Amino acid sequence: MNFTKTTEQSSHYEHLEKMSVHDLLANINNEDKKVPLAVEKALPQIEILVTKVVDKMKLGGRLFYIGAGTSGRLGIVDASECPPTFGVPFDLVNGIIAGGDKAIRRAVENAEDNPTQAWIDLQNENITEIDVVIGIAASGTTPYVIGGLEKCHENNIITGCITCNEGSPLALTAQFPVVVVVGPEFVTGSSRMKAGTAQKLVLNMISTATMIQLGKVKGNKMVDMQLSNDKLVDRGVKMIMSEIPVSYENASVLLKKYGSVRKAVENYNK
Repeated sequence: MNFTKTTEQSSHYEHLEKMSVHDLLANINNEDKKVPLAVEKALPQIEILVTKVVDKMKLGGRLFYIGAGTSGRLGIVDASECPPTFGVPFDLVNGIIAGGDKAIRRAVENAEDNPTQAWIDLQNENITEIDVVIGIAASGTTPYVIGGLEKCHENNIITGCITCNEGSPLALTAQFPVVVVVGPEFVTGSSRMKAGTAQKLVLNMISTATMIQLGKVKGNKMVDMQLSNDKLVDRGVKMIMSEIPVSYENASVLLKKYGSVRKAVENYNK
């Protein structure tokens, strides 16, 4: 298949090793400024995908991210933040990386080249027709991800993707593709940079918008967040104080009693 893999095109900058630290940082920053504008162009695609995820979750479905390398790690980061931020079960949003959990820290040789392994990994999570699978790959050519989505289609599972190459095999495979074209990287081919930033922004949008649609945010507050450290407990107490007329001490008592900001506010004066 012939398509322009912009993530692999030569950098617009030459002789990087001769640049000062100031120039390196300024030029990287100039490239980074292009990312949110590229994401903006993909908002209609992101909206469609989020709507599909919300619809399936309302039926009891889950969301799975699959990817390799940086893309896989970004999916895991987003998935792992959903339980503490929104108080949802740990298996509602899932990140799966080619090569398994050991690949989170160290690259696993050839893991991304296996087109059948992703489906095996998804089956290990008891994937069903009410789940949604989003493949993440900057290049749009990763066999692990493409093979996984193809098997999902055979099993009537909705798929999306996040990629940075228009017309890529992944973009053409996913039912609801999100394509964010950020152009060549500052260091040629280093797609952990602009492409990775774009993927992170899109993942933020998908999970946050989905959770808000599912009622996990009240006003602009994370009322269902897990109270897993002192900082979050303090934040929760202050949230309660902003909602009902109580002192810090009384808000602390309510939070400890009911275990969440939402329940503390709902049960006040009952």
